[in-house]
Amino acid sequence: MTHSDIFWQQAHNPSSLRASSSSTEMLRRICAPRPQPRHESAEHTRPEVLRLIISCRTSSIGRPLPPGIPFGPAPSPRPRGIPFYPPVAPPAEAPAVTIPDSTGTSLDTLEFVVTVGFGTPAQNYTLSIDTGSDVSWIQCLPCSGHCYKQHDPVFDPTKSTTYSAVPCAHPQCAAAGGKCSNGTCVYKVEHSPGFAFGCGQTNLGEFGGVDGLVGLGRGALSLSSQAAATFDATFSYCLPSYDTSHGYLTIGSTTPASNDKVQYTAMIQKKDYPSLYFVELVSIDIGGFILPVPPTVFTKDGTLFDSGTILTYLPPEAYTSLRDRFKFTMTQYKPAPAYDSLDTCYDFTGHNAIFLPAVSFKFSDGSVFDLSPVAILIYPDDTAPATGCFAFVPRPSTMPFNIIGNTQQRGTEVIYDVGAEKIGFGQFAC
Repeated sequence: MTHSDIFWQQAHNPSSLRASSSSTEMLRRICAPRPQPRHESAEHTRPEVLRLIISCRTSSIGRPLPPGIPFGPAPSPRPRGIPFYPPVAPPAEAPAVTIPDSTGTSLDTLEFVVTVGFGTPAQNYTLSIDTGSDVSWIQCLPCSGHCYKQHDPVFDPTKSTTYSAVPCAHPQCAAAGGKCSNGTCVYKVEHSPGFAFGCGQTNLGEFGGVDGLVGLGRGALSLSSQAAATFDATFSYCLPSYDTSHGYLTIGSTTPASNDKVQYTAMIQKKDYPSLYFVELVSIDIGGFILPVPPTVFTKDGTLFDSGTILTYLPPEAYTSLRDRFKFTMTQYKPAPAYDSLDTCYDFTGHNAIFLPAVSFKFSDGSVFDLSPVAILIYPDDTAPATGCFAFVPRPSTMPFNIIGNTQQRGTEVIYDVGAEKIGFGQFAC
């Protein structure tokens, strides 16, 4: 029996599966691409963040996280009848560093987060993981412009014995645009090339309660790019299947955690978006049914693979075909009202298990990304915990490409082998 012939049976436990918040604004953000952060007049520090990431393996683990942030092994409900492997991070092959990641719902964000230390002595901060950004940054005192409300105290550079601002003549300042003030490199970005450690003084945008962002884009100044010389040009992560469990982020090469063979597809470069990771999606299989959509519908504008976008955005023609087939397989369940742009929802009240069609993304080189059963539905509303919605949406006309978002990546180890220009997928990894 092939994967496409299987119908997943998903144990229904909305409290562990839903991506939810009491905040109306956060729920609305489910249905929109990631806001573009802007940082103005922010100091730019020397690249000591790599040392901090190395040391955070002990410092972050030793720090109790605030209530609501999943951390460490935890028993969690799982789909019945589906092979499940314990959410244990893969062994790191030297040189490599692995730290836990978790959902950010308790911090009013649907992105995924890690906790790391900055400065000496280390001050611990919880940051979003974003493959669509080259900028790694945290908010810094004295917040001369604007600092949004975050969970932890704002970083105080004066309390770090190793902090120093990047001077205007430093090559990193030139790479970031070369803007200076009083001899110190400053920056103003909208997901543009950034720094090993950006110290934000004016931070505009919606970030929930997280303290900043780990940029893992392809640009020369992202964390992963700066770490390449020491940790090889490879990083990987597994976004946890459930809000009650954890995954991991690894900088460097590892032995894949998946018990199945990892499938790799080519990493596509687009000259207009040199920092982003694209793949060549050509078709989608749902329950053994290949969508009757020409490959050019997907390849015309390309498909971004992104950890910082919540949902998957497809060309309207492909989305309509996928949604209609999904509805065809879900007739045994009671329809529920649409939720913003999530137009296919169901009321699963009274169901102990949910049967879902398997969904696979197929790429031009023949590789296949089989989605985890937890990557198909999203539970967007705390007030209706038994309501699950199809976690795919049609791409707006203003969006320049398709996007495979982080909901569809849950439970899968995603390996970015930048040196070999390929992205790998390993099933049931966390």
